[in-house]
Amino acid sequence: MSDHADPTAPEGPAKTPRSMTQTVVLAFLVPLTLLLLVAGYFGAQPRMDAAGDAFEEQAIALRLQPVGRVALADAAPAGGGEPRSGEQVYQAVCSACHAAGTLGAPKFGDKAAWAPRIALGYDTLLNSALKGKNAMPAQGGGVTSDEEIGRAVVYLANAGGGKFAEPPSAAAAN
Repeated sequence: MSDHADPTAPEGPAKTPRSMTQTVVLAFLVPLTLLLLVAGYFGAQPRMDAAGDAFEEQAIALRLQPVGRVALADAAPAGGGEPRSGEQVYQAVCSACHAAGTLGAPKFGDKAAWAPRIALGYDTLLNSALKGKNAMPAQGGGVTSDEEIGRAVVYLANAGGGKFAEPPSAAAAN
């Protein structure tokens, strides 16, 4: 007897042409059937959406709306009256950081922290307040006029040891 197999005999599970055909057909039909069953299951589920159908006009408009909006506000005092005092502006805008010294802001009334800044002069302090400096945004991030910022600068600096005169009112200059 010989230990060698017949070289013309097919290898693998398909020994006959019929079994080979069955293997090929099953290799395509089984995955296709599974895909159709899964697609049918997920396609038959009702769509749950807060706005109803995901393709309604309102739902589409809601998804396409802008993320944010820009609103420009008038920096003039309400009612066209006298601009706020330096103390009022400090309380409304500046105290958010200068009361506690947040993000390196010099604390209100801290003469040691304010002395080097006061030495730079009113115009430099006003420019920093109007345009922003380091972590402080322009105009302290509030809605204020340049005149009100000037008053707040004088109020803060004088509380820290400065001797600045309050800027004249724009209404008085007219």
